[in-house]
Formats: sequence, C-alpha cells, structure tokens
Amino acid sequence: MNPVRVIEGRMVPLWRADIDTDQIMPKQFLKRVERTGFGEFVFHDWRAEPDFVLNDERYEGANVLVTGPNFGSGSSREHAPWGLQQYGFEAIVAPSFADIFRNNCAKIGLLTVTLTTEECQALVAAAEADPQTPIRIDLPAQEVVGGGVHATFDIDPFTKHMLVEGLDDIALTLQWADDIAAFEARRPSYMPTTPAR
Repeated sequence: MNPVRVIEGRMVPLWRADIDTDQIMPKQFLKRVERTGFGEFVFHDWRAEPDFVLNDERYEGANVLVTGPNFGSGSSREHAPWGLQQYGFEAIVAPSFADIFRNNCAKIGLLTVTLTTEECQALVAAAEADPQTPIRIDLPAQEVVGGGVHATFDIDPFTKHMLVEGLDDIALTLQWADDIAAFEARRPSYMPTTPAR
C-alpha cells in the first residue's frame, strides 16, 4: 500500500445523502474473482443518466469525491472502496461515513475525511461553479484547503499511522518478523510451527 500524506487535485461534487455500496458497486459486478478492474463499474446504474456528474468531461481526472452524509452505507462489500480507488479517487470527503465502509477504505489506502455539512456543501458548490477548483488534503496536518474552505478534520490515530506509513495489516505484522521468528525458534519441536515463506 502506498503512503497517504498529501493529496492534491480536483473535486467531483456528488451531493446526495445515504449513498449505499450497492449504488457505488452494483451486485452484478461482485462475481469477479480478481481484486482489480472495478473502476469502470463505479456508480454503474447512475451513469446511465446523461447528466450524472461522472459523465461530465469537465471532472475527468478529478481525484477527490465530495459527497453527502452517511456515504457507504448498506452491505459491507469491499468492492465499493476498490472500485472508487481504481476509478482514480484518492480521497472521499463527506459529513459522515458508514463505519465498515470507512474501515474498508483505510485498509486499501483510500482516505476518508469527515468535515461538517456546511464545509462539504461549500466544497461541492465551489466544484460545481468551477470544475478546475483545486483541493489539498494534508493528512499529517489533518487539514483540507480548497474552494474557500480551510478546515481541520479528526482521524483515528492508529488509522492515520497506518495510512501515513503505507501499512496494510500484513505489512504491520511483518514489522515484527524477527520477533515472530525468534518465538517460533524457541517453541518445543513437538509443537506446531509457522514456517516463513
């Protein structure tokens, strides 16, 4: 997983509340056996609407999604964060997130930023008025600047550490590889061991 520190780019404004994971990644695409290739299916049903924001070429290449409250509710499918990240989003800004969705995002390095409703609405308005409006999210400083908004945000310290250092669960465990090997070496021979690969 790549470290997440400072994200700079442009915003996609999607001011809708309670966007669930079935809208983000519809069920018919969950049969894939790979963890890749989901980006093209993000918001598949909504993209059938010609005026849906992701169909607007002015937002092409934007890497921060700014959206409404309770984003990522519904089922706990990991495919929704995978698809958003593979589409090109590096961060999602919203007033609130479903807990499981937020955790799934953190595990793959997709930053979720919680701002007030008013701050999110100001970012959406700025991006709608000018799709070239820049945004800068500084995770170490826990700060968002863009579209007339200068705000700070809270984040769980452990999640922040994992993101800033680019650690997933396996990389975190491997930091203790020497201690694990030493423990295994001390175990009596009649007990099960976990060989290194």
